[in-house]
Amino acid sequence: MVAASPNLMNLTSKTLFSNQPLSFSMLNGIRNSFVLPLRTCLKPTPLRVVSWPTHDSSIKAMSSSSSSSSSFGSTMEETVKTTVTENPVVVYSKTYCSYSFQVKSLFKRLEVEPLVIELDELGSEGSQLQNVLLKLTGQSTVPNVFIGGKHIGGCSDALELDNKGELESLIAEANGKTGQT
Repeated sequence: MVAASPNLMNLTSKTLFSNQPLSFSMLNGIRNSFVLPLRTCLKPTPLRVVSWPTHDSSIKAMSSSSSSSSSFGSTMEETVKTTVTENPVVVYSKTYCSYSFQVKSLFKRLEVEPLVIELDELGSEGSQLQNVLLKLTGQSTVPNVFIGGKHIGGCSDALELDNKGELESLIAEANGKTGQT
């Protein structure tokens, strides 16, 4: 486990919810320092049988890949895996990307509050994080969307799942997974 930096000890809710970008090390320290209550991301919906996209890759499968990367890259990789596993919906995004905006708008319409990580606000760590995502998912673009610990793809993939009527049930299932102790 990574030790929280002294700066993290002085964080307040005002700091956490300010418009200041958080560095990767701060995000990692926050993840390791605080236990946040789980919240429902979506109003309950009837369960439906869902077929996963063929390009889907689970984080468990990703963790079996061998790596000879630096310890920093390895730490980033582990942080990504933990982040997408512990949060029902995660979107790796860039603030200026129109496709990222479309995905965030889609989730807003569905009354879903994903964990959004804006890579362009993380400086050089954002580029490194995007390289880790490429290694884990094979996708080099944003948005990079995970639901229930599974990579579903980008904007067109999320929109396609929504058009098929499968997105809400995936999110409901993901909420069930993260709501279990």
